[in-house]
Amino acid sequence: MSSEGRDVNPGELNSPHERYDARVQRRSALVLKRRVVEQEREQLAHALDWAKDDPAFELIAGMIVAARRRFVLGAAKSFTYASLLAMDLSAGLANVTLIDGTIVRPLDVLSDVRTSDVLVAFSLARYRKYTIDFAELFKQAGGTLVVITDAPDAPLVAIADESLVVDTASASFANSPTSVALVIHILTTLTTASAKGAGRRLLERDRLGEQLGLYVED
Repeated sequence: MSSEGRDVNPGELNSPHERYDARVQRRSALVLKRRVVEQEREQLAHALDWAKDDPAFELIAGMIVAARRRFVLGAAKSFTYASLLAMDLSAGLANVTLIDGTIVRPLDVLSDVRTSDVLVAFSLARYRKYTIDFAELFKQAGGTLVVITDAPDAPLVAIADESLVVDTASASFANSPTSVALVIHILTTLTTASAKGAGRRLLERDRLGEQLGLYVED
């Protein structure tokens, strides 16, 4: 997804402090709010046009469905995105595992990588070495690597079996999550729609949720 015509590339302002100085400091709340809203409006329109025509979504969804085991990885802020993808995928697919570094540790996964495994790695600026090191070893061990990142020259793009490059440009000190959330939503929808047994699994989850009293009654 090209950033041409946007304000800045995420890599041009490396730290939140630099982005704060450039975009936020000394602006009135009203001016800042309007600028952020307009940037996000443009961001969403740009992301929707890109996603509509990029065939990588279908390819990645097919890889996830075809895998025997699906691992999802992200560090720092990217861990939030990884958690969302893992949660949504697990509603319709079995064997979806979020690598959290505590309950599921990288060493445990890397010691038993199979060629039928897929790893979806979120690697956004500033790129965490933890994610890069793990993904490289996973790929070397024979697993399929999918990367969601924010620059065509990001560290893992060259070795990925497939990648999605999202635009995270923002008027704020924090890079925009809008396009990343859209990517997660589309991938989850495509994957669940084509996964065998997804409907039965969703129905069973609803039944169990009701039996366990998980939700507030209407």
